[in-house]
Amino acid sequence: MKRKYIIYLMLLASALVLTLGNVANPYAAVPTESDARSAIPTSARMDKEGLYKKIEAYSKKHKVKPIDAKVDRIWKAIPGYNGLEVNSKASYKKMKASGKFDANKVVYKEVSPNVHLEDLDPEPIYRGNPQKPMVTLLINVAWGNEYIPGILEVLNDHQTKATFFFDGSWVKKNPDLAKMIGEEGHEIGNHAYSHPNLQQRSEAETMEELEKTNDVIKETLDIKPKWFAPPSGSFNQVTVNVADQLDMKTILWTVDTVDWKKPSTSEMVSRVVSKVENGSMVLMHPTKPVAEGLKTMIADIKGKGYQLGTVSDLMSEKRIN
Repeated sequence: MKRKYIIYLMLLASALVLTLGNVANPYAAVPTESDARSAIPTSARMDKEGLYKKIEAYSKKHKVKPIDAKVDRIWKAIPGYNGLEVNSKASYKKMKASGKFDANKVVYKEVSPNVHLEDLDPEPIYRGNPQKPMVTLLINVAWGNEYIPGILEVLNDHQTKATFFFDGSWVKKNPDLAKMIGEEGHEIGNHAYSHPNLQQRSEAETMEELEKTNDVIKETLDIKPKWFAPPSGSFNQVTVNVADQLDMKTILWTVDTVDWKKPSTSEMVSRVVSKVENGSMVLMHPTKPVAEGLKTMIADIKGKGYQLGTVSDLMSEKRIN
């Protein structure tokens, strides 16, 4: 009887061991990320890693360094221009489903320069960055009211925004025309108050001219100009410094229509278009030659591959890709 009892216990113990053997061991090792990677077929894993390497290799070949703003010996202050590089992670996300490199799915990001226009000492600006394929139209307004509606119509038809520099006394006499220009979405700048020769004015007189113009523009259009164009291009360092004290930068021009000399329209357009290049700023006034030739001028400038924008657009470091 005792022997049978021992055999019975041994059989019971054996059954218990077999049962416990089928239960997961709570102390077994938890699968790691490495284990998970090794579980992926080697060929598939190499495809993914190879894709990322292809993206990074492409990135090295297509990296464009940013350009710092600088003071040029001839052109004075020149704005900077963003660089360009591949966003590898974003590009990988767009390609990982297929696992194949596709240049059309590459995602880029702009890289800011180290030196900006605001970092430079006060200097006049004659042009935008020579790497930026943009041109801007500067329209100085102190007279020529009869041509303004036609000029605005052409700009609107061609979806082009210009920068208008207002003489303060003109705004005072023509608030409705000033508002019309502002309502069309064009940029407004300061052109002093009484069209003075600022090269012959004191600091105090220059300050009064610019402040009075800012005041009347603010009162009429609720705008504070950030760009200043000296009348007739007459200025000195005092002029530039005063504008800077009023948080404005001094704008000159790269290409002059010389429209006030009443050239033939075709001659003016041909000369201007032949001279524009990356970063050019074209000076004009509301005159008959401009009113007649603006449509062709805009079309031809765009035909050369340039975008047209305001002074703020041109001074921006943002790239045109």
